[in-house]
Amino acid sequence: MSGAGPGAAATAWRESGGALLLELRVQPGARKAGLAGLETRDDGRVRLKVKVTAPPEDGKANAAVAALLAKALGLARGDVVLLRGETARDKTLRLQGDPAALAARLEALLAAPG
Repeated sequence: MSGAGPGAAATAWRESGGALLLELRVQPGARKAGLAGLETRDDGRVRLKVKVTAPPEDGKANAAVAALLAKALGLARGDVVLLRGETARDKTLRLQGDPAALAARLEALLAAPG
């Protein structure tokens, strides 16, 4: 696995039906929660790495991921919907809202230092 720069960001999310589909790689039980950049997996797919402190049990990590992304992107919690990967580390989320604005916000978050 190797990291991918901001230029590869478009491959981690795509527009679909007035929303943005976001491919994630989640690390539950992390010391610190946050976005951890982009990662190119062995299959060539680019995913946004997200760390959450919640454990991977009873949906706690999934709820933490949704809450983290909703807050970071200025969305209501209900606008972040898990489509695939309920019990897996690789997940697909649907972000309801203006796809161009959401993509721009994601790019800005990934470009920000720290």
